[in-house]
Amino acid sequence: MPDVYATIAEVDAETQERLAGILELRAADPQQRAMLDAYISEVEFGPSARVLEIGCGTGAVTRVLAGQSSVVGVVGVDPSPVFIAKARQLAAEEPAVVFEEGDGRALRFPNDDFDVVVLHTTLCHIPEPERVLGEAFRVLRPGGTLAVCDGDYATITVALGESDPLQECVEAVKKAFINDVWLVRRLPILIASTGFEVLRSRSHGYLQTTQPEYMLTIVDRGADTLAALGRIGPELSASLKAEARRRADADEFFGFIGFVSFIARKPT
Repeated sequence: MPDVYATIAEVDAETQERLAGILELRAADPQQRAMLDAYISEVEFGPSARVLEIGCGTGAVTRVLAGQSSVVGVVGVDPSPVFIAKARQLAAEEPAVVFEEGDGRALRFPNDDFDVVVLHTTLCHIPEPERVLGEAFRVLRPGGTLAVCDGDYATITVALGESDPLQECVEAVKKAFINDVWLVRRLPILIASTGFEVLRSRSHGYLQTTQPEYMLTIVDRGADTLAALGRIGPELSASLKAEARRRADADEFFGFIGFVSFIARKPT
């Protein structure tokens, strides 16, 4: 099953709306925000910086970037018209923020147009991610900064032991919602081969045990996917979701994803 996000513009509006809500839910998570703040703090924006976020979704990260000191303008690009409409709505009071539909593999911007390019949990969803990195290199000015953060999605787990049935939901999500679960492990090579100089890397562990709202959406999407594929019936799908919530209520839930960030520079 192909990654839903890889062809998001072709997905029905109802599904896009549901995914938009999940993106905002994840962005509101304190651990997710701390991870974002940690690697963004390593970016040298410079004076009067113009910033581009490729794969901006509903604009949660774009809005954070707009609040950085010395940033005078941020552009968020995403192929989903539903995500872009939501992003514009949520940033209506942000005059320095602009959103537009577009494919990160073929940007409309001229060479050397931005001081910083950010790719936040985007590349794992895009076939031919090297094309996106190439476009990021092209639109960055010499000396400009690339900031990339993505999930090591091979590490996603909600299992409490071997053969835990909830882990089957996670495996279904990996296949249906992530183009390449191993991509982050090849990113240092891909970034360097594009022409960037990798300056720093950092690991970020994301753990939810109590109030695991975001990880519950992963279980739910996996259970729905298994049912849609005919691998389980609707009753079992509902039971898997209920079991995840039982664990959460009993303080027995465990959900983990590893993330990695990279800061790189376009040579002068």
